[in-house]
Amino acid sequence: SIAEIQKDVEYRLPFTVNNLTININILLPPQFPQEKPVISVFPPVRHHLMDKQGVYVTGPLISNFTMHSDLGKIIQSLLDEFWKNPPVLAPSSTSFSYLFNKPAGIPPFAPQGFPFLPPYPTPETNRTMAPMPVSESVPSSYTTDKPAAPSYGLIADLPLPVPTAEAVLQVGQNGFTYKMPDVPDTFPELSELSISQLTSMNEQEEVLLEQFVTLPQLKQVITDRDELVKSIEELAKKNLLLEPSLEAKRQTVLDKYEQLTQMKAAFEKKMQRQHELSESCSPSALQARLKVAAHEAEEESDTIAEDFLEGKTEIDDFLSSFMEKRTLCHCRRAKEEKLQQAIAMHSQFHAPL
Repeated sequence: SIAEIQKDVEYRLPFTVNNLTININILLPPQFPQEKPVISVFPPVRHHLMDKQGVYVTGPLISNFTMHSDLGKIIQSLLDEFWKNPPVLAPSSTSFSYLFNKPAGIPPFAPQGFPFLPPYPTPETNRTMAPMPVSESVPSSYTTDKPAAPSYGLIADLPLPVPTAEAVLQVGQNGFTYKMPDVPDTFPELSELSISQLTSMNEQEEVLLEQFVTLPQLKQVITDRDELVKSIEELAKKNLLLEPSLEAKRQTVLDKYEQLTQMKAAFEKKMQRQHELSESCSPSALQARLKVAAHEAEEESDTIAEDFLEGKTEIDDFLSSFMEKRTLCHCRRAKEEKLQQAIAMHSQFHAPL
């Protein structure tokens, strides 16, 4: 029976044919079943399903593996092929070169060792096989002298991530899942027919199609399809009834977007005006304006003094106007100096490091 080496990772199955015991090693990658399993054998053998070194199974059974494949059936098919076409033990030179010179193209998994096995398998007696019952309707030309390969019941022993045909759901692009009807292993309508009758039916496409359309599984699929089409039509009608409401809401959104565009333009214009005003009231701008205003007041006071010296104004008018302009000039200069000190102190404390 199959042995679990590491749960959901590695399994091993001994198989004996023609006095040759082969250990089939099944290694499941981390992304299984999205990634293909790695199936190897020990000791290395010569077979058309194996690679050149005789270690890894590289036939269509593995190359065509998908996430919907049944790993249990693949292993059983491999055993059947080994039973029908027994592998031959590879020469020691081939296995030796593989162990010390790993060939290219092998998946990056750790090498599997078998320390508990002897270097050469011990001879065993031939497996006794019970004769297979053959239906009376089958002619003798269809019988074979070689018995079928033994079944190991791998589907139940392998880990749960292995998808089986019964558990596969048809998933559509929109996420809709549909479970196909179960297909029986045998059809009572065909079990009573002879080989010649089945062959004749297979050659006549019309008869085969007539038999096919009477299957209850196909009728169930057709019924489910009709119900699904009906539900889709009802959903489409409901969607059409919602079209006017959707169009009105769409127009509302367009109007709101136009209003938003206008409000954004007005906001940007006001932000620009606010930036201009803040720039005009900055400390440096105020300092420059105070300096200009102090200079203007000083020039006006000088003009008043010159007019007084030339006798153009009376002494009382001169004193009142001259003192007023000089006081204004000194106040503005004092404010300008205070502001300059404040700017220098602010720059000192907020200087970049």
